[in-house]
Amino acid sequence: MKFRKPKKSDIALIVVITLLIIPQTRQPIQIALHSVLSKFGPSVIDKKDQKKVSYTSWKLRDFDGNVLNYQDTKGRVVFVNLWATWCPPCIAEFQNIQDLYNDYGDKVLFLLVSDESPVTIQKFLDKKGYNIPIVNPITNYPDAFNPRSIPRTYIIDKEGYIVVDKKGAANWNSDAIRQQLDQLIKGS
Repeated sequence: MKFRKPKKSDIALIVVITLLIIPQTRQPIQIALHSVLSKFGPSVIDKKDQKKVSYTSWKLRDFDGNVLNYQDTKGRVVFVNLWATWCPPCIAEFQNIQDLYNDYGDKVLFLLVSDESPVTIQKFLDKKGYNIPIVNPITNYPDAFNPRSIPRTYIIDKEGYIVVDKKGAANWNSDAIRQQLDQLIKGS
């Protein structure tokens, strides 16, 4: 039986597969891949297709124990991101969200929602140097939000309509998103 000489592409494929199998290298590779794929920003939903979030009694708790009732967000532009510290696409987009928060945190309500424990989340934030506030859900998610797929991000206008609904990682610090937020803040 004759064996053919392996091609460089065969060797590269074997190396990549091996690296993806090893737990210590798998997550950094996945994060890097999602970072590249997330360079494309999400698109805005056509006005006729936008769904309105019902202001149900969705309650969230910050790490200081303060409770936020989602009803209190009426009249505000809201950025909701459902995420977890173990999720590579969530980690890949987090710096973009932090950068956006740094510039819009006083104009837009950022609700980064995770079901994980505050201790786990705080370790992640400290390790990465992030300072964006995180909340845990106390009650069930509104029907308009789908927590089964993360990351999942919504931008909601002042009237409660979802203008952006993005599954997966995205570049949240893009010019297009900044322009969209500026328009929503102005109310146009």
